Amino acid sequence: MIKMAKILYPTDFSELSTYALRYALSFAHAYQAKLHCLHVVDEAYQYWTAMGPNSVPVGPATEDILQSARKEMDSFAAEHLQDAEVEVIIDVVLGRPFMEIIQYARKQCIDLIVLATHGRTGLTHVLLGSVAERVVRKSPCPVLTIRHPQHEFIMP
Repeated sequence: MIKMAKILYPTDFSELSTYALRYALSFAHAYQAKLHCLHVVDEAYQYWTAMGPNSVPVGPATEDILQSARKEMDSFAAEHLQDAEVEVIIDVVLGRPFMEIIQYARKQCIDLIVLATHGRTGLTHVLLGSVAERVVRKSPCPVLTIRHPQHEFIMP
């Protein structure tokens, strides 16, 4: 029998991500595993102006964004995880999403990552990249990627 004691569910709070939560909760319940719910604030939000050595960040301070993300995570957990019937651990971190997901999985000895994928193709995929694809390639454990059922399959 496969042992799954810890399942990681990274979320960006999107509808697609919330759809993937059903799978994460189902596996956590079936295996009586702890569910780790992680949100990564993408550090790329911070753009710098080219004003020389005295450049200042444009936009809110990092701590303000993290505080806002923590509040959003608390709301998300209250709405979607309150009746989970499994132990839930929530965390919010700052960094590059795919790297933080992989580092979290290693540090916490995660057994399975359940991750939504937007299924972008072509130029959109090239420009935006794919967190899910990078996690699948670098993950220290199995990764279950979930596509929204309304996505139409398009042969590449």
